[in-house]
Formats: sequence, structure tokens, C-alpha cells
Amino acid sequence: MTPVVHHRTATVDGLDVFYREAGDPEAPVVVLLHGFPTSSHMFRNLIPALADRYRVIAPDHIGFGQSAMPSPEDFPYTFDALTDITAGLLDRLGVDRFAMYVQDYGAPIGWRLALRTPDRVTAIITQNGNAYEEGFVKPFWDGVFAYTDNPGPDTEAAMRGALTLEATRWQYVHGVADPSLVSPDNWVHDQALLDRPGNAEIQLGLFRDYPANVELYPRVHQYFKDSQVPLLAVWGANDEIFGPDGARAFARDLPDARIHLVESGHFALESHLEVIAAHIRGFLAETEIL
Repeated sequence: MTPVVHHRTATVDGLDVFYREAGDPEAPVVVLLHGFPTSSHMFRNLIPALADRYRVIAPDHIGFGQSAMPSPEDFPYTFDALTDITAGLLDRLGVDRFAMYVQDYGAPIGWRLALRTPDRVTAIITQNGNAYEEGFVKPFWDGVFAYTDNPGPDTEAAMRGALTLEATRWQYVHGVADPSLVSPDNWVHDQALLDRPGNAEIQLGLFRDYPANVELYPRVHQYFKDSQVPLLAVWGANDEIFGPDGARAFARDLPDARIHLVESGHFALESHLEVIAAHIRGFLAETEIL
């Protein structure tokens, strides 16, 4: 029987946080943290593949998906603030210990959760969720860092280009050997949410905050060294945002890290769901995550 997925909303710090949840409430918890420009929608097929054995929770970050989208005047769109909301949701749901799957923006949120309460994180799955400068691929990041170093009309144009339908589609199909495996519903869904009035300013604010994630890397690396947290890096090898060197770099601080590259791109779940789910299930089964 396919596990039932619930679609729920909780209030955290006065904001509605949408999340998908499935599995036995008493089972070990796996938290799925999505990236830009999507939402928990990216996990719609992975959740049932894990929920027979785990309690799976996948929230939408504030400003994304079905969660609240307050204006930048009413909410500080930083990765610290997004982490505050995620931590608040987990507390509200009574989650004391959890494994986490991080992708893209989900990674800096996940790293902050781990740094704040390292004893609560039992294992990490990172799918193109970066923690090392080796992972940054040119020229994508040249444009981002040009904007963060000198925000203004000249540098902002490229970042607004990253919010277009063409750019969103590119993230899904680039590097995928058979793009027909990727449903166009993905970029249509994401783009409709990106195009909401006021959302561009939210995304630009998060772009400007991205250097704070890079500044955090030395602390993240020390956390890896000190904790030796079990980690699985299952990575789209053809991603031109976070390249495969970012996956390999985890072994520097976590010699026992499991690293698997798949012939896909940034959103590898869309073309390699069964492969990735099998890696995750095998990894978690052999890892103490209670």
C-alpha cells in the first residue's frame, strides 16, 4: 500500500508554514529541505518512497510554495531567519532527533540546524546541497557574487534573469540525458510562485544574503570533523550550479562519507528517483538514526 501523504499547515512565529508529512508518527524522522526556486513539491515522489519506514516531514520555506510570503519589510529574508522558522516547526511537531535531506537552499538551512543543535542530527543526505567552495561552478556563481559584492542595476539584471521561466526550466533539464523524463509541471509550478507580486524582491534579498552561507563553511567543516555525522552525498554530476567536486569535498572532513554521482543535473530526483531512493534507504538502514 502506498503511504498516505498529509498536507498540513502550522503557525510558527505568527507565520503559516506549509508542510507535507507521511509515515508512522513514532518512526525515526527524516526532514526534507528543498532548494531554490521550488518547494516541498520537489519531494512529492520521494516522500512515499521513504514513508513506509520513516516519519517524513517536508516544509515549504517562508516565501516559497504554500507557506506564508510576508513582505521584506515584515520578515528578514535571510538564511538565519529561514532556519529559525524551520527549527520552530520541528519543535512544534515534537521532533527531537532527525536525519535530513538537503538540496540547494536546503543545505545552508540544514547546516545551521546542525550547528545549533548537533546532537539532534542523526544523519545527512545531501543532493546537490553544497558546503565547499569547490562546489561552485562558473559562470553561474560569478553573476551571483558580482551582485552580492555590488548590488545595483548593472548586477541586478542578471539575477532577475535567474527568476525567469527560461532559467527555471534550465535548472530542471540541463545535464539530464533524457529531458523527457522531467515533467514540465515542475517549472510551470515553480514559475507561477516566483511570479507572484513581490516575490522577486524576496528572492533578490536571499541572493544578497548568500555570502553568509560561504562565511559559515569553516564552522560547518569543523562540525563535520568533530561529529563525524553519517553523510550520503548523492549528486547530479552534470549540475552547473553545484558541481561534482562539491560532492567529493565532503570526504575531506568525513572520510566515511558515501558519495554517489548520478548522470543528472540540479534536480536529480526528477530523472533518478528510484536510484536516489535506493541509496537513501540503504544508507539510513545501516545508520543509527533513532
